[in-house]
Amino acid sequence: MFIKLAAPCLLLLAAMIGPASAADPLPDAIAASGESIVLSVHAEGAQVYECKAGTDGKLAWSFREPIATLLSDGKTVGRHYAGPTWEHADGSAVGAKAAGNAPGATAADIPWLKLEVTAHRGSGVLTPVTTVQRTNTHGGKLEGACDKAGEFRSAPYSAEYVFLKKG
Repeated sequence: MFIKLAAPCLLLLAAMIGPASAADPLPDAIAASGESIVLSVHAEGAQVYECKAGTDGKLAWSFREPIATLLSDGKTVGRHYAGPTWEHADGSAVGAKAAGNAPGATAADIPWLKLEVTAHRGSGVLTPVTTVQRTNTHGGKLEGACDKAGEFRSAPYSAEYVFLKKG
């Protein structure tokens, strides 16, 4: 009787606890010690790939750009696009370059990233941001051969973006 009840109870407990909490430490490669959170948003969108010849001359999918909507409490608060750039609805925006990465949870998930802000535009919530972290990625990878150079394909993804400032 105990074993029959234990499995459903464990499943219920796991469902109640949910995925890893924000208190779990991030991988060292993307950690930003000494920085504080300015804004945390959820992103839904796609990673866009282009069919190109690789160094070996064979056609393969090559990452081109992200296209995503930034959401907070279910409301659109901005967008993410090529650069990479994140633009808030208040007109502030940041551009960044990758400074570290860690693997996603599965082989189909794009990596988690730490990005150093290299450009600011406008004035608003993103003005003080110095670092962007991409975590909890789902999907977004597209690999392997393709048939026609110049063809595009999108791979849906979601992620959490955390905008940080020093101090």
